[in-house]
Amino acid sequence: PSPPQYGLVFDAGSTHTSLYTYQWRANKENGTGIVSQVEACSVSGPGISSYADDPAGAGASLKPCLDRAMKIIPAEQQRETPTYLGATAGMRLLREENSSKAEQVLAEVSKAIGEYPVDFRGARILTGSEEGSFGWITVNYLLETLVKFSFAEKWEHPQDTEVLGALDLGGASTQITFQPGVPVEDRNTSVFFRLYGTNYSLYSHSYLCYGQSQALKMLLAALHQASSSTQIKHPCYPQGYQENITVAELYDSPCVHAPSSASPGPVLTVTGTGDPAACAMAVRRLFNFTCGAQGPCGFNGVYQPPVRGQFFAFAGFYYAFNFLNLTRQQSLSEVNTTVLSFCRRNWIELVQNFPGDLKYLHTYCSVAFYILTLLLDGYKFNEHTWSNIHFSRQAANTDIGWTLGFMLNLTNMIPAEALQHVKGHQPDLWAGAISFLTLAIV
Repeated sequence: PSPPQYGLVFDAGSTHTSLYTYQWRANKENGTGIVSQVEACSVSGPGISSYADDPAGAGASLKPCLDRAMKIIPAEQQRETPTYLGATAGMRLLREENSSKAEQVLAEVSKAIGEYPVDFRGARILTGSEEGSFGWITVNYLLETLVKFSFAEKWEHPQDTEVLGALDLGGASTQITFQPGVPVEDRNTSVFFRLYGTNYSLYSHSYLCYGQSQALKMLLAALHQASSSTQIKHPCYPQGYQENITVAELYDSPCVHAPSSASPGPVLTVTGTGDPAACAMAVRRLFNFTCGAQGPCGFNGVYQPPVRGQFFAFAGFYYAFNFLNLTRQQSLSEVNTTVLSFCRRNWIELVQNFPGDLKYLHTYCSVAFYILTLLLDGYKFNEHTWSNIHFSRQAANTDIGWTLGFMLNLTNMIPAEALQHVKGHQPDLWAGAISFLTLAIV
């Protein structure tokens, strides 16, 4: 058998970057594209958009993970290894804020990757629709709803298998992608794929600024503007927790608009009050749930048909719910009870119980309420459809995200038409062999 071929994809998210190393059998590339994940390397430091004032630092940050990948991929195959960098909502925000700085960051990461003996095919910023669509391809590819190897030893489209929806929560944006039961009425949210000879008409939308870290920033900014002082009471933070943040740090993103009266210098003191009811109300105020006259919508007036089928919720959806032990298909009432119970615990108690999670421990209550509000009020799941959501980080030992779908698409490992079953010999050779055996037996 031919040696495996490798591919590298950097996921340059808003809060951090990861390098995924994939492999597949080269002689099967166009026929199957059975891709497995070899390693996921987490780049130390923040996302590349944080290097707006130090672009060279963004490039340098990638090198330790590239060095690790070079130890995995045999030297003779490195120059044939397709390598990509895709940047998501963090860089989309930086491009909105300062396009020349965004270009400089992309130039520096391209320069750093270009120093390695790989087939580098570019660094670019994905659109929200691409991020959602490639995540959808990853989920359905890994769970074999697009194509499957049958007992008859051929690749075929699975019969009576429904494709799954994809729910992605990043640091700066969130995506929903699924196959609706009705035609998509808004062309801006319509995505069409032809994969393995089957047509897929999907609904997909990405909400910029509604990723986890930007949503928490919007929440804190709203509390600051309501308090009209440097003392902020935060109902989602545990009682007994306190932190300081400058006005400049709070309003350093295009997602939060500083009031004209705010000067950047003052230090704000944020004190947790541990009030779940007030927290839920504060989180709801981040959204506009009125749909207007254009028909069904998600939130902020964006068209969305009713959710349909099973969904995989990954990335931020998984990490927060996994911390709360809520990834085992619990009922909605059980989820609500767990979140309320967690949000009532004070800071001293939480520190004693979770000493290894101090970095994000104060945020889990607000993130849990945010996820519930987003899924139930935003995307319009309810107590009946809640059980259709599967919170998961991996499928088939591979991380779920947009990177695998992105690579499958760009390396043409998903053929446009149905796969043909390749016979071992031509029919006339078979006929000749059978005639010879018959004569030999006679």
